[in-house]
Amino acid sequence: MWAELLPVGRSASSGGYRRFAWNSADAECRAWFEEQAVGRGLSYELDRNGNQWAWLGDPAGEGAIVTGSHLDSVPDGGAFDGPLGVVSSFAALDELRGRGTEFTRPLAIVNFGDEEGARFGVACIGSRLSAGVLGRDQAYELRDAAGVRLPDAMEKAGYDPAAIGADGDRLARIGAFVELHVEQGRYLAEDQPVGVAGAIWPHGRWRFDFHGEANHAGTTRIEDRRDPMLTYANTVLAARKKARTAGALATFGKVAVEPNGTNAIASLVRGWLDSRAADEATLTALVEEIERAAYERGDRDGVRVELTRESYTPVVEFDAPLRDRLARRLGRDGAPVPILPTGAGHDAGILASAIPTAMLFVRNPSGVSHSPAEHAETADCLAGVAALADVLEDLACQ
Repeated sequence: MWAELLPVGRSASSGGYRRFAWNSADAECRAWFEEQAVGRGLSYELDRNGNQWAWLGDPAGEGAIVTGSHLDSVPDGGAFDGPLGVVSSFAALDELRGRGTEFTRPLAIVNFGDEEGARFGVACIGSRLSAGVLGRDQAYELRDAAGVRLPDAMEKAGYDPAAIGADGDRLARIGAFVELHVEQGRYLAEDQPVGVAGAIWPHGRWRFDFHGEANHAGTTRIEDRRDPMLTYANTVLAARKKARTAGALATFGKVAVEPNGTNAIASLVRGWLDSRAADEATLTALVEEIERAAYERGDRDGVRVELTRESYTPVVEFDAPLRDRLARRLGRDGAPVPILPTGAGHDAGILASAIPTAMLFVRNPSGVSHSPAEHAETADCLAGVAALADVLEDLACQ
């Protein structure tokens, strides 16, 4: 399965992946998921938001145990973020069938759409829509960099955008959702291939618009310039300094410039801030300080600053009884596996407000993620499959 997915959406120049929602690479990944489901005799279906489901047992049954993740990527992302969870889910099912496991609950594997938010700017769109966290009207207003609306992209890919919206009936039939994911960081020790997530830091995305005045780079005096690039650059530096002081994270990783000419002073610079912290009070204070720094520098530079919050996810505490049950089940010699914090958002974090959710992490020796250098050793991945199979057996065979 891993070998089949590796070439899909891979850039020959960077070695990274460009599997964005509703593009051709996404379509290939979706076709692969359907093939895996049908080839195992599972019931395959699409939900109203374009998320893919593969069912063992009655999809309408109560107390279903669900696992899975996503198959899309950030721009030039790594191979493991998302796909490892989906591949491991099918592999865990194969393992359980090999054991002769008899399930007393329905079991499902899911591929949530547009988890990374690489195309339309909002992360976890598929799960947000299903949980009612993202409304239909809000989703219809989302556009990509080329101005294409989300519903138009879905329709072009062969899906019905008129159906999108909260899927409460489906979620009400789910007893628990467990997502396996490659570790994003380096918390697991060399002798510990698998850990359990404790909580997800609150995080969000903010768009800063710096409005200046376009002019000639070679003829406009320094004192006559209203250069938004200066205000943007100072804001980037201020964000790094204030995040370090607060013990939090602040990253400007995306920027768009108009008119984007080498010999022209920009008229507009848009910069996207990703910020995360251990608690909501710290995150709120940090973003307010960055905003204040932007406005103060903008006044000095003659630049008008606008701030728009594009997405926000509060702190997520995973279901404690489920979390602890998994940690004990996967422990050895009477000691549970490590319970890890994470600053990364996931579909499991979105669904946590509606159903019991938990996460397993597979060790990442490099600590690198959202990059072609992202990696997990084969032995650790296989340990992750075995761990997921043990967890599913424990939950779905009660």
